Amino acid sequence: MEAVRDMWTDERMDDLDNRVDRGFESVDREFKALRTEMRTEFASVRAEARAEFATARSELRGEFAAIRSESAAMHRTLTQTMLGGFGVMLVGFASTIAAVLIQL
Repeated sequence: MEAVRDMWTDERMDDLDNRVDRGFESVDREFKALRTEMRTEFASVRAEARAEFATARSELRGEFAAIRSESAAMHRTLTQTMLGGFGVMLVGFASTIAAVLIQL
């Protein structure tokens, strides 16, 4: 055991210390590069998501506007049809009353 300790000179310890430092510097550079890449990618994903959501909102607005327009047109048509039918019914009713009164 004593022989192993004798082999660890100050020079060898300094060399090991330098290699460990260089290794950690390399790891630090890789982590920094990874963080930079992740920030860039996340920013890209956020921008893409914003664009997709904006497109979807625009499409939904258009679809809802079309539905409102169709609904209003159907309401107008139904109202006109009902009023027309009511008018025909009133004319028929008036004719029937007139016929009954004439017979009296």
